[in-house]
Amino acid sequence: MTDRHDHSHSDHSHAGHSHDHGDAERWKHDGVRVIPGNQLDPNVPSTPGMDRKAAINFARAGAQKLWAGTVTIRPDAKTGAHHHGHLESIIYVVKGKARMRWGEQLQFTAEAGPGDFIFVPPYVPHQEINASRDEVLECVLVRSDGQAVAINLDIEPVEKPETVLWVDPVHLDPAEAK
Repeated sequence: MTDRHDHSHSDHSHAGHSHDHGDAERWKHDGVRVIPGNQLDPNVPSTPGMDRKAAINFARAGAQKLWAGTVTIRPDAKTGAHHHGHLESIIYVVKGKARMRWGEQLQFTAEAGPGDFIFVPPYVPHQEINASRDEVLECVLVRSDGQAVAINLDIEPVEKPETVLWVDPVHLDPAEAK
């Protein structure tokens, strides 16, 4: 293996990006950032029932198009209904069992476990629920903008939501899995 690489860049454009070696000092301070898990920022807009913490945002890392952090929900607890304005959200379940309710009256529901991803489109009223009575729900959260938008809603939920099955090659319809 060699440490040499071509600096000609003739085959592709890097307009506006200088790559001379004088940039080393800038890259040192404006390049990759590592945010230790024990140094997340709890001072972010939150929703009752959950503990959100920011890892990556503009203030902490200079991120202009993303917000990332964690969310923890106590056993057998649920958040208030809310949405995140114009932002798209992705939730990755690390530990526990998440139950999501969504819709104008939170009339739909689906569940996700460790390793599953949940996508929440802009303006969708939703509620996160820890479906376990004895295990903490731990998730990683990523949003499509550096803003931390959480708009809490006063929704009268339907008594029994309609279950929406997540059917794909890994998550089969329980009626068909037998």
